[in-house]
Amino acid sequence: MYRMKKSHAPALAGLIFIMPLVSACHPDGARPTLSGAELYDSSCKQCHGATGQGQLGITTPAIAGQAAWYVEGQLVKFRTGVRGAHPEDYDGLRMRPMSQQLMNVAEVKAVSAYVATLKPRKQPTTLQGGDATAGAGHYGVCLACHGPDGKGNELLKAPSLVGQHDWYLFSQLKKFKAGVRGKHPKDLTGGQMQPMSMTLVDDQAIKNVLAHISTLSK
Repeated sequence: MYRMKKSHAPALAGLIFIMPLVSACHPDGARPTLSGAELYDSSCKQCHGATGQGQLGITTPAIAGQAAWYVEGQLVKFRTGVRGAHPEDYDGLRMRPMSQQLMNVAEVKAVSAYVATLKPRKQPTTLQGGDATAGAGHYGVCLACHGPDGKGNELLKAPSLVGQHDWYLFSQLKKFKAGVRGKHPKDLTGGQMQPMSMTLVDDQAIKNVLAHISTLSK
C-alpha cells in the first residue's frame, strides 16, 4: 500500500527550486501572452507529465481531462493559500509556488482550459486488498456530489474521480480526515469534504471505496 512518508518532504521540497520558471519578461516587466499549452510546458509538465497523467515517484496526481472549472478553482486556492499551506501538506507546499508562476487570472484560465483538453486514461490499481462490492456501499456518501459515474458536478464544485490514481485519492482522503486539507475557513468545498471523509472509518474502508471508484469508466 502506498504511504506518504515525512522523510519525503525535503526531497519533494527541493523540486521547487529545479522547476523552470516562466518569468521571461519584457524590460518593462510585462510578459508576452502565452498559450495554455506553453504555460503547461513551462510550469506543469515537469511534475504532472507531458500528458497530464501524474507521477507516483513525486506524488503528483493525474490532471488530464479534469474540468477546467475545477483546475482553475484549485489553482486559485493554491495561489491564495487556501490550499497547500498546512505544514504537513508536503505536496501542497510544493504546489503553491508552482501555481504562483502564473502571472494573472488570464493565465490561470488558459492553462486550466488546456488541461481539460488532455486525454485522461484509466489508471492501474496500486492499492491491494480493496473490496469493490463493499466500497459500493461506502460510495453512497460520495454519490450525491461526485455522481453515480464519479464524473463530478460543476454546480457542487465536486471534481471527477475517475481517471485518478488510487494512491493519490487515498492520500487526499487521509489528509481530509486528519484536517491537513479542507480546514482553511475559505475552503468551502474542502470544508464540506472533510466530514464526508470521516464516514470512512479506517484505511480498509478507504481502500474499499477506491476499489469501487476504479470500476467506474470515463
